[in-house]
Amino acid sequence: MTEPAQRILSGDFRALARAATWIENRTPEAEPLLRELFPHTGRALILGITGAPGSGKSTLCDQLTRVLRSQEKKVAVLAIDPSSPYTGGALLGDRIRMQRHHADQGVFIRSLATRGWLGGLARAATEMTMLLDAAGFDAIIVETVGVGQDEVDIARLAGVTIVVLTPGSGDDVQTLKAGIMEIAQVFAINKADLPGAEKLEKDLKTTLALAHGWIPEIVPTVASDGKGIDELLAAIERYRERPENSAHVAEIWSHRLKEMLREQLLDKFRDTDFLEAGSDVAARKRDPYQIVKDWSEPHGFAIDHLGIAVRSIDTALKFYRDQLGLSPNPREAVPQEKVEVVMLPLGSPRIELLEASGPDSVIAKFIEKRGEGLHHVALKVPDLNAAIERLRAQGARLLNEPRQGAGGHTYVFVHPSSTGGVLLELIQS
Repeated sequence: MTEPAQRILSGDFRALARAATWIENRTPEAEPLLRELFPHTGRALILGITGAPGSGKSTLCDQLTRVLRSQEKKVAVLAIDPSSPYTGGALLGDRIRMQRHHADQGVFIRSLATRGWLGGLARAATEMTMLLDAAGFDAIIVETVGVGQDEVDIARLAGVTIVVLTPGSGDDVQTLKAGIMEIAQVFAINKADLPGAEKLEKDLKTTLALAHGWIPEIVPTVASDGKGIDELLAAIERYRERPENSAHVAEIWSHRLKEMLREQLLDKFRDTDFLEAGSDVAARKRDPYQIVKDWSEPHGFAIDHLGIAVRSIDTALKFYRDQLGLSPNPREAVPQEKVEVVMLPLGSPRIELLEASGPDSVIAKFIEKRGEGLHHVALKVPDLNAAIERLRAQGARLLNEPRQGAGGHTYVFVHPSSTGGVLLELIQS
């Protein structure tokens, strides 16, 4: 285990703060560290606090932290602050309301600027909760920016989501609307000492009664005086014990995986000139669908796999599987080529291990002549038949008619004399 991971697991706040900066700035050190720490996650309560601006979310977080600390639980707070979508600057003000905890070694508070990220969260929030979970915090409180009705990303992160409402701010109307009101596992009616609190609770109960299935609890609180905090935590624990909670956690991870994939795809186009492309679309020089298609498949071709001839797949797997950690697909036989095949996925491209199943196999002859090594390069093509016609018209030497291979794909081989010395396999995309 690396030194940063060891220090984080041992409770080193400096190492934790440094890792949080890596995550927020998306430096190369962040992902390897998170992968190393991931087996140590899954124990913390991730508590989302969301609601309209001015509903008292920060004060509620402060009081929840106080009570949890009185129970000798380690608490981390991620306070999401709004920021400029242009400069990324922000007044990280939510920490001002939690000053009483700044010297407490059992509390870690981190402000995250949204930096233009929509949905009420910062881009780094998901990975930051993983870091804090691995660091041994019992509870991680994520306070969103003041949100509107459809900014519900917190529900895709938190194990328990508290929606904070206040009387006298139109919330009796909001109870009839979709969006943020549908994501709560617990409702907190904060500032419950103000006129209208009982009416808000009654209207909310009436609306929830129309729903089918489980109904979230409603807890009145006065966060400024610390009232209702114990009852709120009790409601949270009751939800965690419900059978719906397990399905909710699986759903959270399904959303996280989609978001991680979306971010990785966007990162691939970090240096793309979107402004130039946008100008072309605005001027009707190009249509947006073709631009996106060109970006996703720049030439219509992509590497499918590298075929490697080996004397023994089992021996080769001792390196690729046991030492590199790759996960092989099941072994397949391709009778017409007299080979056995194992595919090793590497994201979209793959490595194909080829073992001869007979002495007259092309792989057996290749190894006898050249030894083990790269046998061919396989490209996916958008239209295999059109590619074959074009190659034949140009006099390229094809080694077979289109036929099915391992995995059911249709392929054709092009002789090395036509490709500059490398056996090329073309596969229907």
